[in-house]
Amino acid sequence: MYINWKRTAIALPLSAAVIIPAAPGVASADSHDGHDDMEMSEEMMASAATPAGDLRAQLDHYLSEHAYLAVTTMQKGADGADDFEESAAALEANTKDLSSTITSVYGEEAGTQFEEMWSEHIGYFVDYVEATGAEDEEAKQEALDNLGNYQTEFSEFLDSATEGGLEADAAAEGLGMHVDQLIGAFDSYVAGDYEEAYSMSSDAIEHMYGVSEGLSGAIAAQFPEEYDNTTPDTPAVDLRSDLNFLLSEHAALAVTTMQKGGAGAEDFGAAAGILNQNTQELSDTIASVYGEEAGEQFEEMWSEHIGYFVDYVEATGAEDEEAKQEALDNLGNYQTEFSEFLAGATEGELEAEGLSEGLGMHVDQLIGAFDSYTMEEYDSAYEDTREAYGHMFGVSEGLSGAIVAQYPENFEESSSDEAMPEEMPQTGLGGSEQNVSPWGIAAGSMALILAGIAVTKRRREEA
Repeated sequence: MYINWKRTAIALPLSAAVIIPAAPGVASADSHDGHDDMEMSEEMMASAATPAGDLRAQLDHYLSEHAYLAVTTMQKGADGADDFEESAAALEANTKDLSSTITSVYGEEAGTQFEEMWSEHIGYFVDYVEATGAEDEEAKQEALDNLGNYQTEFSEFLDSATEGGLEADAAAEGLGMHVDQLIGAFDSYVAGDYEEAYSMSSDAIEHMYGVSEGLSGAIAAQFPEEYDNTTPDTPAVDLRSDLNFLLSEHAALAVTTMQKGGAGAEDFGAAAGILNQNTQELSDTIASVYGEEAGEQFEEMWSEHIGYFVDYVEATGAEDEEAKQEALDNLGNYQTEFSEFLAGATEGELEAEGLSEGLGMHVDQLIGAFDSYTMEEYDSAYEDTREAYGHMFGVSEGLSGAIVAQYPENFEESSSDEAMPEEMPQTGLGGSEQNVSPWGIAAGSMALILAGIAVTKRRREEA
């Protein structure tokens, strides 16, 4: 029997430590001087950083990180890796963060129940990994049966918590996809089908963004006053969420690829391949907003910085300190050049100096995670990995805010669209023509922007 929770705690505080701040150097979209004279009220101005949008982004972070760390931990378990325990501990820390988020919305009792059930389902995945290693088909089936029971129980939990905002049947279907994707990715990995393993891993991470969209929508509809009557389902927030996925996946795949490269693992090529695909998707997104020339320039610079990380990995393996320093110097030059690129593209909405500082953090986190991994300081390695992953959500907040500030007419919401619905939604888990930059920002329409972003949501289905 599940508790029909009413509001027992204040809404998620935007200043809480669990919220990742915007990247340094990000100018506020709401205070952009160039649009002060627009004939719309402040309440009707499009924004990717609304209270409901922040809630969705926070859930984007922790739910997607859960999938990423689950994939990683299951691989480590299959390999009998020395860092299995530390990977599992990072996954447990993610569970704590996610449970704290639920507690802040529904209270201590609900948060405790969530944590118990969430931890149990992770345990069933571990059972499956252990049974696979022991070649125990009966134990594997028992783990799958337990995951099936979890789908039913946890779906009822969500239905009750959201007062029907997330219907149990739809939630169970979404949870079934989550289980199938993680199990499929693991089975493919064990079978040596690495391309399929990484494709399914990416799908598993991406799937969680649908979960966060549904859950944030249900919560915001339950407690509209706590979220200033905003909704997480707007074009601007959708843009932010899609960038959340692509940018955080970049960090996750970079960590994985560097580890695999350092270890000389058989699946290094497959990991690098999915990282390259992520680069292409990010570049397509930039091109959909700013035009083909900008997209090509972005792809070239982004690919170069990945190459410098690979250079660092290779130099580490060769114990070549001079080559390692050269790679770091190249990454330093990239920080400056790429910061100027983004500042130009966003017409100063993203400031070059602050951007460079943020990019420096990105480099330090990935290099730190890799160095700690090679020195077998696994606790530090996963701490840096989680920081690198979380950092990218601040980057996407800043970039989406800059794009919305540049092209507010493409993200406008009517007063009726912005108002929360009177009834709970029944949801399942599932530019300017001016010459404003050296390479010329192309005019963008909302349809073009969304068409470019939507590639990420359909890419696996069309493959």
